[in-house]
Amino acid sequence: MTSIPEFAVLGHPNEGKSSVVSTLTEDDGIGVSRVPGETTVSRAYTVKIDNREIIRFVDTPGFQMPRQTLAWFRKNPGPDMVTQFIETFSSDSFFADECELLTPVAKGAGIIYVVDGSRPVREDDLAEMEILRLTGRPRMAVINAKAGDRDYTAQWKEEFRRHFNVIRVFNSNTADFYERIRMLESLKAIDQEWEKGIEEVVRAFKEEWEKRSRLACAYITHAIERAMGFSISRKLTRDLDPVSLKEELTLAYREEIRKMEKKMFSRIRSLYRHRHFEYHLPQCSVLRHDLFSDHTWEMLGLTKPQLAAAGAVVGGTVGAVLDTAAAGLTFGVFTAIGSAIGAGSALAGARKLAEKGPKGVGGDKISVGPNENIQFLYILLDRAVLYYTRMIGRPHGRRDLPDSDRSGLVEKHVKQGVSSTLTPAQHKVCAKFFKAARGKGMIRDKKAVPGFALLVETLLKN
Repeated sequence: MTSIPEFAVLGHPNEGKSSVVSTLTEDDGIGVSRVPGETTVSRAYTVKIDNREIIRFVDTPGFQMPRQTLAWFRKNPGPDMVTQFIETFSSDSFFADECELLTPVAKGAGIIYVVDGSRPVREDDLAEMEILRLTGRPRMAVINAKAGDRDYTAQWKEEFRRHFNVIRVFNSNTADFYERIRMLESLKAIDQEWEKGIEEVVRAFKEEWEKRSRLACAYITHAIERAMGFSISRKLTRDLDPVSLKEELTLAYREEIRKMEKKMFSRIRSLYRHRHFEYHLPQCSVLRHDLFSDHTWEMLGLTKPQLAAAGAVVGGTVGAVLDTAAAGLTFGVFTAIGSAIGAGSALAGARKLAEKGPKGVGGDKISVGPNENIQFLYILLDRAVLYYTRMIGRPHGRRDLPDSDRSGLVEKHVKQGVSSTLTPAQHKVCAKFFKAARGKGMIRDKKAVPGFALLVETLLKN
């Protein structure tokens, strides 16, 4: 074994080798194509955690001449047959792919043999299995369960039992973090001498995942706290129409909130290493709708009874029974000394101030926000958790496949987010955070934000 565990991913062309490597290494920059023979040279991809190399996977070309290669192996047995084969045919274009894919094996890499479980076993496959058995290297067979009506998994398993130490079904297009961990743990069984090294790899992956979870929690908590406390204002002058100014500020307010959410989404996406391949949300996903759309506010957040109860908990009635995107914004005209005209008379007061001329207008301004509706908090929370769930469940090896998720096609008025499933105690945590984020309490509750962060962490783990 090399300094870190290293595995050559081998197989026939277009079996999903590159997709498996991309998913295992969380590298969406690896080229994945449905066209056979796209990978022509071997390339190593090293997983690093905190700048420390953990494990290495080598993506290789597919077998082209397995039966001819096997015939040579049988005529030239011995412990160095792989090295001798490469030296003999290194300049022979006929065996170019075989020399390329066997090179990491000759250097000591373990073997992960990938096949497409949606097709039957062929003569070439049997030759490839026998070649890999004759190498004597620790090896695992992986049935890449591609989407399709045909399933030959049982046939593959029967053949694999004769040639491989470990057999695993692994769909690189659907595998999440926990399936990747189970795949890595299976590698411990291919050779006892590798067990300790693989255990270290698994431990490092789990610790890294916990670290990401904590960072995601921090990103979400910080973004929601900023959004709940955000307001925007502009000085009111005689030449400005208060109604037009209010509309302008409302649009600006919403755009800033969208930017905050977009930044949070970008950080989560980067955290889980979705950097190159463009990820499009499914057509049915509620996240495809604007944050302030009526559809978003209908499908996410609390139900009306829950919202009424939440309004009572925060000690106010604003937004208690309103669950539309237009609700919750306060519009005030503030004087230079900081007093405010109530939302109901704000525009009328603004008009009077405007009529007074420059002297009366001097220190007055119109302000939009913070949002007074606690439903806004739950909408932001639901969208954050939904996006997080998408990112952690998206395999890096997946490319341009139709999304089978139909979770968005639910009965109208049925809430999709996690907010409506929270316990009364969790709703109290949200209420405290709501007050603290908007700065409404006389004395800021220092435990409100950490308490909410702990709630977010629980939701992400679940």
